[in-house]
Amino acid sequence: MTIKKKLSVSVNGVVRQAEVEPRLLLAHLLRDELDLTGTHIGCDTSQCGACTVMVNGEVVKSCTMLAVQADGSQITTVEGLGDMQQLHPIQQGFWEKHGLQCGFCTPGVMISMVGLLKENPNPSEAEIRDALEGVICRCTGYQFIVSAVQHAAQLIAEGNQAKETISSAGEGR
Repeated sequence: MTIKKKLSVSVNGVVRQAEVEPRLLLAHLLRDELDLTGTHIGCDTSQCGACTVMVNGEVVKSCTMLAVQADGSQITTVEGLGDMQQLHPIQQGFWEKHGLQCGFCTPGVMISMVGLLKENPNPSEAEIRDALEGVICRCTGYQFIVSAVQHAAQLIAEGNQAKETISSAGEGR
């Protein structure tokens, strides 16, 4: 008899419930149970980073976390970053600066870099490369990824400047 545990998680802003075996990895919950296939599984040993997601705002390799450990958590996958009408700045950066080739590692890279930009909105090339250490890309050589992240940081800064300008313009009324 297989014992299952009920869990509830908010994934990309949508509350999802599932009944899972306690040994199920978060990566498999996302892909197999919730059909969010942007979370890739490349190694099952936490080396490649293709399965990286955000759990409660923290970057996590979902192959290292049990699904039951995420019960009650807020999870962001690559599908939750943006959409075709409104790309997230990191997606825009990858689009404009050609930050991907085969695309297998891209979801993990994007989530990792969103985490970096949240902590450090203006990272140096060395800081970006350091943050990329947890994700293996076999295609790009990383230079285009670094350029994409730098471009995303610029887009975020420009967006924040525009918000500040609008906000300060309203203060004079």
